[in-house]
Amino acid sequence: MKASAVFRVKNPQIRALHLTWIAFFITFYVWFNMAPLASSMLKSVDWLTQDDIKLFAICNVALTIPARIIVGMALDRFGPRRVFSVLMVTMSIPALVFAFGNTMAQLLISRLVLSSIGASFVVGIHMTALWFKPRDIGFAEGFYAGWGNFGSAAAAMTLPTIAITMYGGDDGWRWAIAQSAIVMAAYGVYYWFGITDGPDPKAHRKPRKAAAMEVSSWADMVKLILWTIPLVGVLSILVWRIQNMGYLSTTGAIIAYLVIIAVVIYQITQILRVNIPILKEGVPEDDKYPFSSVAALNSTYFANFGAELAVVSMLPMFFEQTWGLSAAMAGVIAASFAFVNLVARPMGGMVSDRMGNRRFVMLSYMFGISIGFMLMAMLNSNWPLIVAVAITIFTSFFVQGAEGATFGIIPSIKRRITGQISGMAGAYGNVGAVVYLTIYTFVTPTQFFYIIAAGAFISWLLCLLWLKEPEGGFAEEYHVSSVDRMIEDQENLKAQHTGKS
Repeated sequence: MKASAVFRVKNPQIRALHLTWIAFFITFYVWFNMAPLASSMLKSVDWLTQDDIKLFAICNVALTIPARIIVGMALDRFGPRRVFSVLMVTMSIPALVFAFGNTMAQLLISRLVLSSIGASFVVGIHMTALWFKPRDIGFAEGFYAGWGNFGSAAAAMTLPTIAITMYGGDDGWRWAIAQSAIVMAAYGVYYWFGITDGPDPKAHRKPRKAAAMEVSSWADMVKLILWTIPLVGVLSILVWRIQNMGYLSTTGAIIAYLVIIAVVIYQITQILRVNIPILKEGVPEDDKYPFSSVAALNSTYFANFGAELAVVSMLPMFFEQTWGLSAAMAGVIAASFAFVNLVARPMGGMVSDRMGNRRFVMLSYMFGISIGFMLMAMLNSNWPLIVAVAITIFTSFFVQGAEGATFGIIPSIKRRITGQISGMAGAYGNVGAVVYLTIYTFVTPTQFFYIIAAGAFISWLLCLLWLKEPEGGFAEEYHVSSVDRMIEDQENLKAQHTGKS
């Protein structure tokens, strides 16, 4: 598919793409509506500190992790149209609570709940995969994610101005956040009626069980369990950090740790319950897929999207303090990191489509991320601002391109469980963000950039060892296995039986 195809808005595929990236754009705008207003919050609310803002930044990505897993399962069962609409309307509530919160508990809890909106990304990934063929999926997913992801940059560029000029006063930041929440709820209602789950009812294929991801071998089941534990286990870092900052008692922390352990045990139980019967029966050859590729892509999203979330959260203040800029100017300049999304992420998907080797593209981008963050680690006030911006854009080009390449591969791994694979990989992006933002509270910006550069290099090594080129990644149609056909036949028989009764 050529880039010019995005202007053919009468085409149902392209219309679905535009409706979906706009939904994603709005959710990311709301998700990152705090960072550019952090300085205004500190000035307006005299009991807030910079440590509180850092804590909110961690909370802002925390529940996205389990939310993406839950949403991934819901996608495979209910379809992306309903999930996206419900998510946008529901998440407008904590956004409004945060906007008008007057206590630390209100701000902390509402921000924590609002972090679930980050799961919106995997919803649109699944919707786009339902509308586009394997040969075009890289560009389509890249365009969706790149333009939608720009919502964070748009928030950084516009919210300070909206708060100051449109509303003004000490509470201007509150009304700016509330306005974004209301727009999101309204679009959620529109999305419900404005789109369908793919061009025909057969586009959305349900898995045998939505409770856990299906695997192809006993060894893969062990790998799935090992890669599942950190998804919820990483929340213990957040609990520890909140307790360490004095916002949670020892008893409260113990209860939280026990809940996290219980959820992990439940997830492992579900994996065993779903997969043991399947593996005992035997997985047909045409239905197998390599879980090692899922693991490799989990690591790439940890290293690229995790880094992006962490960097977007700290970059405005980094530019403001390092070069002595105003909050509005720092927000605009820091937005250059996310601004590149408009071109780099679609380009990453397009390169993945056209190179004929998605694995090579993935490896190239991950190596570039490592180099880019090493350069950012060298930045300080002695560097000309224009050079700092150029290096930021250079790094972002590889970060966004790698994200596009990641989701250029995912839909071709196993069509039937695309929602769950997307949810898992997407959740690892937030695992990375929680880990990186927690580390950021203990290190300097220079050390922080070196650390995320090392993370990207480790991911490059894992991809080199584990990532396999997906079969049929450039085909006209997605592979339909014997199990897919069996599930479809069962659904048809069930529908006929329901109709007769």
